[in-house]
Amino acid sequence: MPITQRIIPINRRVLNPLMLRLTGHGSLVDLEHVGRRSGTVRHTPLLAFRAGGTVTIALTYGPDVEWLANLRAAGGGRMLMRGEILALGLPSELGTSAGLARVPPPVRVVLRWPVRCRDFVELPVRSARPTATAG
Repeated sequence: MPITQRIIPINRRVLNPLMLRLTGHGSLVDLEHVGRRSGTVRHTPLLAFRAGGTVTIALTYGPDVEWLANLRAAGGGRMLMRGEILALGLPSELGTSAGLARVPPPVRVVLRWPVRCRDFVELPVRSARPTATAG
């Protein structure tokens, strides 16, 4: 069972702003997407795993999350990942076994239990460019 939906408002107001400051380290990324109703650019911190031209994301809150609906409506989004800005295409669903196989073993253990994550998506990387560095 995915993480309960009741903590989403708390995460959105408290935890997400803190997590966005840490993106770019390890598998923590900043997903940029556009609100499908508001048109507002939004940033969501997530754990994502890249292998070649594909990024895999575990849907720890299940498949009914706003950022995923926004990506589907827009046909993709952008992601800051390890010093690169990735332009991403339309997400597609992955089965549990395929999704778990794409994440590193320590994360896989946590996703299996206690999180019990069963839903994953993959997004094709359309392009990648380095982030601008302050100098």
